[in-house]
Amino acid sequence: MGKVVLAAINSKYIHSDLAVYSLRAYAEKAGQSVEIQEYTINQLFGDILKNIYKSCPDLLCFSCYIWNRSLVDGLIREIRKLLPETWIWVGGPEVTYCAKEYLEKNPGADGVMKGEGEAVFLELAEHFQNGGSIERTTDIPGLAVRTAEGICETADRELLDMDSLPFPYGDLEDLADRIIYYESSRGCPFSCSYCLSSLERKLRFRSLALVKKELQFFIDRRVPQVKFVDRTFNCDRERALEIWRFLAAQDQGVTNFHFEIGADLLGEEEIACMRGMRPGLIQLEIGVQSTNPDTISEIHRKMDLVRLRENVAQIRQGGNIHQHLDLIAGLPCEGYESFIRSFDQVYRMRPQQLQLGFLKVLKGSRMERKAREYGCVYMDREPYEVLKTRWISYDEILALKRVESMVEIYHNSGQFCHTLELLEGQFSSPFEFYRRLGDFYEEKGYDMISHSRLRRYDILLEFMTERTGPRQEALIEAMTIDLYSRERLKSRPSWMPDQEPWKKAIRDYIRREGLPKTVHIEISSGKALLFDYRSKDPLTDNVQPIYIQV
Repeated sequence: MGKVVLAAINSKYIHSDLAVYSLRAYAEKAGQSVEIQEYTINQLFGDILKNIYKSCPDLLCFSCYIWNRSLVDGLIREIRKLLPETWIWVGGPEVTYCAKEYLEKNPGADGVMKGEGEAVFLELAEHFQNGGSIERTTDIPGLAVRTAEGICETADRELLDMDSLPFPYGDLEDLADRIIYYESSRGCPFSCSYCLSSLERKLRFRSLALVKKELQFFIDRRVPQVKFVDRTFNCDRERALEIWRFLAAQDQGVTNFHFEIGADLLGEEEIACMRGMRPGLIQLEIGVQSTNPDTISEIHRKMDLVRLRENVAQIRQGGNIHQHLDLIAGLPCEGYESFIRSFDQVYRMRPQQLQLGFLKVLKGSRMERKAREYGCVYMDREPYEVLKTRWISYDEILALKRVESMVEIYHNSGQFCHTLELLEGQFSSPFEFYRRLGDFYEEKGYDMISHSRLRRYDILLEFMTERTGPRQEALIEAMTIDLYSRERLKSRPSWMPDQEPWKKAIRDYIRREGLPKTVHIEISSGKALLFDYRSKDPLTDNVQPIYIQV
């Protein structure tokens, strides 16, 4: 029996690759023995190569995505030199829609598993273990194979019944402290032109009985976070509502579940269900992408923006659900000024996180087919990110990159909430604030340096002082609140008020009130603020200060 290895290279250690776990579970159910090896793109190339070589695989299969494609290609070139008899195959969305082209450019790979991988991987592994040849893999549907006569693409496979897929996580020992990915459906009912999921229009669901059993597995084992990879989880409203009600009823106060949803599809029942959930039980990722109606129409996206905005506001009012809203820059019909409007409209919906992403022209997507028409110039190598279009220049893309960086640092970190609330009103719009801050970083050369959290506050104070005059007492107070809302500081910034005159009064108050050592009292602008780190907000990881008299 030869050794079969599934190799996954993730973007971060905390991430896991659902594909390889699902392929292994499907193969092992049929009696095959399969080993999983997971790495990250941050590991040294030589270390990954050494580890794979020492594992001595006879059949080696890589899971390919836009974040690991170049690394996988490089590994295959070197492994082929070291292990010339090993069968090397690839699969995943990065190679499915360009299988023939991939094999032409990567002579070290024997073949590509196209599309849904469980059944084709099992048949390939069985063929290998039974002593079959590479040439005869042309009898297996769902492959692109390198043969003596050239590259042969076999017939497409029938899609699997979701209930035929075994649960991929028999145990979680290898996934301690990592994000667990889970799918309860495959396919997507929508046809967004930039997304590969739109190519698989047949929507298939795993039965609710199985889903509930598997979710209970995560809850009972107190898994920190489970991310559903369903493309639009609530496209079936009744099904989504039943799962959410189940999670609320079975909640043990630990596991967080992440869902990608269409916010405009939510009804009153779903929102009412969310209102009753423990803060932090679920979080929602909502793809807005653009608020320009011409753009939404051109990318074949269906969205009721008015209803989306109303539902996001209702969820936010509940104060217990983390919302992550997405925008995509570089879409057709959206120029720089239009994107500013999209940004400001979405930012004012007040999500906990706003992801400003950039269009990726994925192989096989409708966007790739129309790129020339759109004047869309994009990177030749992954992640195939847009450089310019008919509507937006590269200089404008670079300006949005600066805004993206500032939003990530100052808004999405959740560490500057009071400060941002104070500052945003001093600019004509949220976008203008982040634009000018990003320009300031570039002018000073700060964008080329990795800064500590405290230094980010120093830079923000410097930025505001240069543009609005002397330091403002309100700004100092807001920054002090933000700093101590997250944690007690080991060292104090130079701009923070001296606490020496208040030390005795603070000690006396803590002793008189019988407060634990987990609290901190800070005097700012003549006001005493109590920070109790026992009661952090599960959505922001911050504590809400209380004004007291000392």
